[in-house]
Amino acid sequence: MDERYLQGRHFLKSNWHLVKELQSDQSRGLPVPPQEFPPEEDDSVVALPPVDDVYLGQTAGPASSAAAASVLHALLKSRKSRRAFQPEPLSLQELSYLLWSCEGVRENKGKFSFRTTPSGGARHPLDVYLFARRVEGLKPGLYRYLPLEHSLVLEREGDDSAALDDALMGQLRRAPCVVLWAAVPYRSEWRYGKAADKLVALDAGHSCQNLYLACEALGLGTCAIGAYDQKKLDDYLDLDGEEMFAMYAAPVGKPAE
Repeated sequence: MDERYLQGRHFLKSNWHLVKELQSDQSRGLPVPPQEFPPEEDDSVVALPPVDDVYLGQTAGPASSAAAASVLHALLKSRKSRRAFQPEPLSLQELSYLLWSCEGVRENKGKFSFRTTPSGGARHPLDVYLFARRVEGLKPGLYRYLPLEHSLVLEREGDDSAALDDALMGQLRRAPCVVLWAAVPYRSEWRYGKAADKLVALDAGHSCQNLYLACEALGLGTCAIGAYDQKKLDDYLDLDGEEMFAMYAAPVGKPAE
């Protein structure tokens, strides 16, 4: 492995053990930082129109634009992390839409592709995996999403949810499936060198936010997980931990509330 990239790749990993090893300012009782820096007394501050007013103004336009504004407005207002799930399975149609939302291809250009999520240089340095425990039409097991074909390849058959839950530090709960992102950093390093680290991290955020909105649209719930055991999750996904490693996870299911 190229030594130039070691530090950046380490930054992209969970490193959650450091929370226990190093005392945070919160644990030492220091004041919480402000949510924003207030303006200076002589600063000019412009109050923005309420978002509901902006949305209502959009509905006066063409019917298609009004419908799109209505849907997006509702999704953004209702989006939140949901951690409790019903035992019902997901349909294959629902799963198809979720995966397409995360990394679906809109246009394949051969050496690169335009997808449902933005990516620096269209490098898309993430692979999406799926643990299916209760998905109609799928055997329980670990799958990898193939965005160019919009298909799933079965990596390992069987319900090994106990091992996954251990790697996720007890956050699997009753979710019928889990979406997992693995970093493939060299896809971005090939073009951007050491500057790729930030782009890989941003891409994960883009993809997971799309999953949140897709879940809201389908009446499903999810909760992004950044706290996991790096080695255990790499081992679960059968990744080498260097050229590919786990980066993000999100259980998905029908909300219990």
